Amino acid sequence: MTAAIDPVVAALRPIGLDELVERAGLLTRLDRKYMLPVADLPFVLGGLDDDVRVLEMGVGQREFGYRSVYFDTPAMDGYLAAARRRRRRFKLRIRSYLDSGQHFFEIKTRGPRGTTVKQRIPYEGDFRRLGGEARAYADTVLAEAGINSGGFRFVPTLTTFYRRTTLFFPDTGSRLTVDTGLTWTLPDGTALRTDDRAIVETKSGRAGSGADRLLWSLGHRPCPVSKYGTGLAALRPELPANRWLPVLRRHFPTALHGSLA
Repeated sequence: MTAAIDPVVAALRPIGLDELVERAGLLTRLDRKYMLPVADLPFVLGGLDDDVRVLEMGVGQREFGYRSVYFDTPAMDGYLAAARRRRRRFKLRIRSYLDSGQHFFEIKTRGPRGTTVKQRIPYEGDFRRLGGEARAYADTVLAEAGINSGGFRFVPTLTTFYRRTTLFFPDTGSRLTVDTGLTWTLPDGTALRTDDRAIVETKSGRAGSGADRLLWSLGHRPCPVSKYGTGLAALRPELPANRWLPVLRRHFPTALHGSLA
């Protein structure tokens, strides 16, 4: 666990995975993302209410490894739709929970009033390509979101890795995740790592959770950071990156920045 937040997280009461899913599944939710220095995390976590609980699995394990392999078209339709803030946009990934060995194929689309809708199925097979079941599922889910993907070919475009700590807020049924050890890797092996930065994300069914208000009071504001979009923009300078330029300039000063097209 990250040394900066270990003592704070260790003091929290635990919650098991089954109870967390039952009480805060939130597959349709309002997401707010913040990128901040790891050194600021103790001030954020230390200011939370005393009843906050932390996801714990196994024997005292409270931080877990995640890997996501993202898929897009060769023309980068998913990335470009997000970069240009299109209403009908999508994100496809195979997410692996490295500590438990579970794998899911996940699809994110946009719901009403800016909500994020995530749907998923268990995944088995080669992570370098989408199997037949996953491809059929993608076509069905995207069609329901008004996206005709029949002519699309999906290929792997980015892999991310990070360590995640998940907190649960009993009074609102909302969650907060803290991701550290962030690494982005292109299919050709080009990689970017940001050990001094964390992504904090609040996931709630309503606007402005208590965690959001705490972050605002500490001078942190939501920003359009996307592990997929921001990572690709930092690693592939030929892609349009205007949506993520403020985040790139502030948190990725040595990375190559994409175009404004």
